[in-house]
Amino acid sequence: MADFTRFFESGPGFLDTATYGLPPRETVDAISRALSDWSAGEAHWFHGWMGETERARQIFSRLVGVDTSQVATGPSTSVLVGLVAESLPPGSTVVAPEIEFTSNLFPYLVQRDRGVRTKLVPAEAVADSIDSATALVALSAVQSSTGAVADLRQVYAAAHSVGALVLVDATQAAGWMPLRLEGMADLLVASAYKWLLSPRGAAFMAIAPEAAGRLRPIYANWFAGTVIEESYYGPPLRLTETERRLDPSPAWFSWVGAAASLELLETIGIESIYAHNVTLARELLERLGQPLPAAPSAICSLPVDESTYPRESKLKASIRDGRLRISFHLYNTAEDVLLAEQTIGPHLTS
Repeated sequence: MADFTRFFESGPGFLDTATYGLPPRETVDAISRALSDWSAGEAHWFHGWMGETERARQIFSRLVGVDTSQVATGPSTSVLVGLVAESLPPGSTVVAPEIEFTSNLFPYLVQRDRGVRTKLVPAEAVADSIDSATALVALSAVQSSTGAVADLRQVYAAAHSVGALVLVDATQAAGWMPLRLEGMADLLVASAYKWLLSPRGAAFMAIAPEAAGRLRPIYANWFAGTVIEESYYGPPLRLTETERRLDPSPAWFSWVGAAASLELLETIGIESIYAHNVTLARELLERLGQPLPAAPSAICSLPVDESTYPRESKLKASIRDGRLRISFHLYNTAEDVLLAEQTIGPHLTS
């Protein structure tokens, strides 16, 4: 198995990428240079810092197989999902799993005063719950607490059979799981601070052509202008025809870091990252005698006795929905699997 630890400062024991990812060395260096330029008053903010937003947009577009013009950026999943929710026609019905991360749920629930109905169903029943009244199906590619991988193609086919759109939250998938917009989603949203190893404050939304015309640019601002340098003051409204028309203006340093991190991920290759991550996860489950998931995942959800599990240890992980969540990424090795086995094994409850 390849060793990618040379790209990172971290030592063994960090198994919590599902909470936040660790930055590559080059990402830390890029942000440090930006901070140094800022403090010296020598930054080229337009072509330098802001240009990194475009570089990150270009890399993400390649990772999900779309043209760069089809990608909007923003600060978080909920901001981008909120834009979609606000664009739904009054009276729309949204189908979502009953245990869905709230950044891809609350934005629809707050639309109740416009008659938007959110129908919550078991995760395994999403495709079968889509009917002619459905306007949008919202689900995660990988479930946040359990690591379960959704059958996106099945949901997409069911939704398109009745003319509904599919919005996929790929925050727990983008960066380790191969993804393509075509055949999987009409709108694919991902915050970059987890598996994309970026600073918090960077997120993407890839948009299929059939969905683009239904979205209202509610954050319209100078950065969304046709020519940014000519969009600082006054009317008329002059938004670009690309999906940058949907962007809030970027938080510069977040995008400086995001561009550097995505460049490394693209260089290594998502298929190689997938193989690395799921191999480590499978090895841990096998060592602990736990069942393997139906579809391989980089996230393991393990039943532990919370009253005895050591909260202070070399192993960094999270408790989610009453279970221990372990997540493997590039900076993890077989050494982490052994540490996890030794730490977790005595506290398993089943």
